[in-house]
Amino acid sequence: MSNTISLMFAGVGGQGSLLIAELTSLAAVSAGFDVKQTEVHGVSQRGGSVETHVRFGRVAKVHSPIVTPGEALAVIGLEKLEALRFAHYVNAKEGTILVNDYELIPGSVANAEKIYPHEAIDFLKSKGLRVIVLPASKIARDLGDGRMANVVLLGALSTLLPIQQETWDKTLKLRIPAKYLDGNLKAFDAGYAAIQKIPHGGR
Repeated sequence: MSNTISLMFAGVGGQGSLLIAELTSLAAVSAGFDVKQTEVHGVSQRGGSVETHVRFGRVAKVHSPIVTPGEALAVIGLEKLEALRFAHYVNAKEGTILVNDYELIPGSVANAEKIYPHEAIDFLKSKGLRVIVLPASKIARDLGDGRMANVVLLGALSTLLPIQQETWDKTLKLRIPAKYLDGNLKAFDAGYAAIQKIPHGGR
């Protein structure tokens, strides 16, 4: 991998992929990295596919926010189809696909349940990719709010990045509104703890 860390966040509008990309960028800035983040690509309204690129580095200035296919240290999929859709961005030798074990069936697509790629995770693993599957939506629901699945995934992602936990904690406290902060701190910690229990081989 290069001195620049590249990340791809992929989800559906309303899942909060943009928020965790922003939190990652803010934490990286706080940790002293030069950071670039794209605007959202795709259709950002609820139900549409959303992707966000984040790149940061310390040795050399980051000139472009765009992640090229095969470059990402991690692809973070907030649901299975989006993980599959953007899997080609991961570095096949050294990268990780971090997937929420969750399916969001498009209500506007005919026969969506039948054509949805339910075996997406098995397919990605069959390609020799390092895939870590986390029940982020279930963890978030157990904490009282399924919408926090994105922050559960962020907690898991933090274990793969060279950013200290106190920096993440400070970033969450600065960015998350006070009435939602306690729940999101718990969600982050739950994701951090959950990934420790999963073998990191993933192949």
